[in-house]
Amino acid sequence: MRLFAAVLPPPEAAAELAAEVDRLKRLPGADALRWTGRPGWHFTLAFYGEVEDGVVPGLAERLARAAHRTPPFPLAVAGGGQFGHGRALWAGARGDLETLRLLAERAEAAARKAGVPMAEHRRYKAHLTVARSRDAVPTGPYVELLDGFASRTWTVGDVALVRSNLPVSGVPGEQPRYEVVASWELGAGG
Repeated sequence: MRLFAAVLPPPEAAAELAAEVDRLKRLPGADALRWTGRPGWHFTLAFYGEVEDGVVPGLAERLARAAHRTPPFPLAVAGGGQFGHGRALWAGARGDLETLRLLAERAEAAARKAGVPMAEHRRYKAHLTVARSRDAVPTGPYVELLDGFASRTWTVGDVALVRSNLPVSGVPGEQPRYEVVASWELGAGG
């Protein structure tokens, strides 16, 4: 199954981001982007790709340990930017980014220890993808609006192991479906 570890924004922060995304969708040229929706909004900590069923229990055990060793921390969806010369538009994060980065490193280490082949390690950049495009799209106006955005701050209290079900219908614009396989409370190990 295709898996990743993530921090999920609470419904209140997602609603605030949804209102901001609605503003972005009204900008000229917004129809050139494929907009993600609330069910797909998450801060990926580590992307695992296809994981064999037999490896999942070990991965889950190690993720649970990583969560229990990490204290809860404040976070907000705030700001934004783009990757790939306008191919991905994202909202950023504000709060205890150092603990978020530590949790991402622990989620990646959990996978390596469980035997999940991981791509080369890259420095973690907290982002929540709000739109994608196959072609480079000028994102300046979108990034400018996102720069002034900030959701309410919440306390991140858990980490989720999420399954990504890729679209199979071939319908243009169909989004992946995300399903939380398991989650673990932060700081539960004291």
